[in-house]
Amino acid sequence: MSNYIEPTEQLSSEAKDFVRALHSLREEVEAVIWYHQRIDVSDDDALKEILRHNRDEEIEHVCMVLEWLRRNMPGWDEELRENLFTEGPIGHSEEGNAHQGEKPGGKGSLNLGSMKK
Repeated sequence: MSNYIEPTEQLSSEAKDFVRALHSLREEVEAVIWYHQRIDVSDDDALKEILRHNRDEEIEHVCMVLEWLRRNMPGWDEELRENLFTEGPIGHSEEGNAHQGEKPGGKGSLNLGSMKK
């Protein structure tokens, strides 16, 4: 199966790098899932410790790819800065969305609430 939905000859090398990074991110997250489940079901403490180490290495890889995306792919820096290492509820409401600076239904909004009758 191809990693691309568009013809590769039409994609820039930058776009191909983004695909590589995003697929690597997915693979690393999947590895975290696998190791975490294996830790949970294992009865052997020595094996659990090895699996914890492996899982934590995969978490490091996830973070490294996220940092590359933050530095290189548009949108990641702003979203990561807005959503990571914050206090309070995870996520944000459209009303509190600092980078839009608009109320729901305002100019440039995709909020469909104003279409309701």
